Amino acid sequence: MHKKTILPPTYFYITLIIIFIFHFTIPIKTVINYPWNLIGLIPAFIGSVLNIVADNKFKTAVTTVKPFEKSSILITSGIFRISRNPMYLGMVLILLGASLICGTLSPYFIIPIFIFIIQIKFIKEEEKMLFKEFGNEWKEYKQRVRRWI
Repeated sequence: MHKKTILPPTYFYITLIIIFIFHFTIPIKTVINYPWNLIGLIPAFIGSVLNIVADNKFKTAVTTVKPFEKSSILITSGIFRISRNPMYLGMVLILLGASLICGTLSPYFIIPIFIFIIQIKFIKEEEKMLFKEFGNEWKEYKQRVRRWI
């Protein structure tokens, strides 16, 4: 029986929507005014690039990008030398960028919840699977490269 699960991009898009809902309904306090709020374009751009680069790395390695599917190879090169989870990091940077663009305080409260969900629901399980599949190679990689940055 195939268990359906909500994948990380869905959590990302829901979180992004909630960021804007918080901004427009409970802005709390403006902390960054226009045009300085446009600085948020920088982390949003970097996060987008991280996601594209990491996704391309999965494609060229001919392995799955989907959580809970068996990986055919442990990717440790390129952007994966800096972060074990560059796609999740990219999503967080995009969320941070969106929060900066909003300029109000309330959107920042949702980002730690997203990180917590990704950490517990996906990263922990993915790491167990990678250890089971790649053993010492995974352990060595895990010691060399941090989970986020």
